[in-house]
Amino acid sequence: MQAQHPSSSDGKAITPEMPSSRIFKHPRPLVATALIGAALIGYIVHKTPEARQRLESLAEMAQTLGELSERDAVVVAQYLAKSVVAGINQ
Repeated sequence: MQAQHPSSSDGKAITPEMPSSRIFKHPRPLVATALIGAALIGYIVHKTPEARQRLESLAEMAQTLGELSERDAVVVAQYLAKSVVAGINQ
């Protein structure tokens, strides 16, 4: 008994390419978010002018390059504003 494998010249089903669809996002925005997150934590812990300047610089650079969303930029700006107000009230 032999297994039969039909052969045909008929068209075969293929999965069409989707040029506008990407499965994975480019890691640059994730790297920018990670760096800004680390700078934010550093500022929360140390509260030094240097830590604040690093956070501001990274956020501004990432936003200029288009790697930081408006929503994330607003969160950073709100935290920095809140920190200034808290420093005035102390």
